Amino acid sequence: MRHSARDSCSDMMRAAALLAVALTMGAGLPARSADLLEIFRLAQSADAVYGSARASWAAAQEKLPQGRSGLLPSASLSASTQYNDRTIQFRDPAIAGGNTHFNSNVFSLSITQPIYRRQNTVVYEQAKTQLEQADAVLAQAAQDLITRVAQAYLDVLLAQDNLALTGAQKTAIAEQLAQAKISFEVGTATITDTHEAQARYDLSVSQEIAARSDLEIKTRALDQLIGRAAPPLAPLSPALKLISPEPATMDKWVEEARSSNHQVRVAETSVTLAGQEVARNRGAHYPTLDAFATFSENRSGAGNLGGSGTDINNRIIGLQLAVPIYQGGLINSRVREALANEDKARQDLENARRTAELNARQTYLGVTSGIAQVKALEAALTSSQSALDSSRLGREVGVRTQVDVLNAQQQLFSARRDLAQAKYNYILSTLRLKAAVGRLVEDDLSAVSAWLERK
Repeated sequence: MRHSARDSCSDMMRAAALLAVALTMGAGLPARSADLLEIFRLAQSADAVYGSARASWAAAQEKLPQGRSGLLPSASLSASTQYNDRTIQFRDPAIAGGNTHFNSNVFSLSITQPIYRRQNTVVYEQAKTQLEQADAVLAQAAQDLITRVAQAYLDVLLAQDNLALTGAQKTAIAEQLAQAKISFEVGTATITDTHEAQARYDLSVSQEIAARSDLEIKTRALDQLIGRAAPPLAPLSPALKLISPEPATMDKWVEEARSSNHQVRVAETSVTLAGQEVARNRGAHYPTLDAFATFSENRSGAGNLGGSGTDINNRIIGLQLAVPIYQGGLINSRVREALANEDKARQDLENARRTAELNARQTYLGVTSGIAQVKALEAALTSSQSALDSSRLGREVGVRTQVDVLNAQQQLFSARRDLAQAKYNYILSTLRLKAAVGRLVEDDLSAVSAWLERK
């Protein structure tokens, strides 16, 4: 019996060593692995959502020349030629009629320069605002890409950790099951220990299957982001530095989020656009003044019997004033519509600010509580390891049962899994906190990549 206990303890140590190796190797990562920054750069060129945002931004750049065009002169050129077959028959028989054939050609050049058009001026200002809005939308899309890539990357790492943990747990329980069967055969344990170990083993098999499926799903999600099969990923280093938010006051983060959050910036430009739309519609009440110049040439063959052709050159320069008087209430209706949309934009802005405040508070607490949780789970992991060692020793001297060892072992694996989850949540919270205040950039991924182990 004493020899059997020593063998069991040795088996447990081998299982623990197997778990450590599995976690260290990152579930069998090959020699060269990609870090978070490399994965992000792949996603930058392949992600369809971000590609759509960039195309929308490029399209928005054309709003400025379109708006400016209403302030610049416009020119049009026209020309025509026609063949004329004219028959003339006079009512006085004494006058002979006849038939004539001639060509006539017309050339015209017209230039118009708006001098005062209130609506065109507002449209140009709207174009500038639309460019600001497009910049904010693209910046938000870039931040979203960073967080989506980080989420997908860390999801894969967590799934790999879970698979390694469940595999090591299954191996350890299998050793316990084999030992329980031997102990029952020699009469040193009851059938209950065997049944308990068998149940734990069957459960671990099920958990390993679920973990393998979850890893496949998470990997495919990352594949979708980068548009190709994901390369091996660098795992998280055990030496993770827990950094508290700076500034350390939540209210300062909340205040910054109210003004610098990209969604807030988009909403602010929407309010500005809505106000400009009110001004544009009111501009339809204003008179318009344009300068225009026209040059035309009309060359015609002989149009009368016995006559000769004509060449007419016409040059016109003038001003044109138009004063709107009444359009059936259309302008007033459009102004009321624009005012309602402006009020809606203000409400959307207030909602965006409140949402930004809430996100800043949640992510700030996510970082601070994440730090505390990681530290607590590290202590819990040490305690769980001590509890497992004590249970093994107690089983050898007869004061602990096989079930006690299995429970302690389960607690150890749960602590490892929770600790890994807490570390990944902390990393994501740090990124989301910066995103909440519009400060999340590619360099932040470089900082996270420094916490990874390149193999």
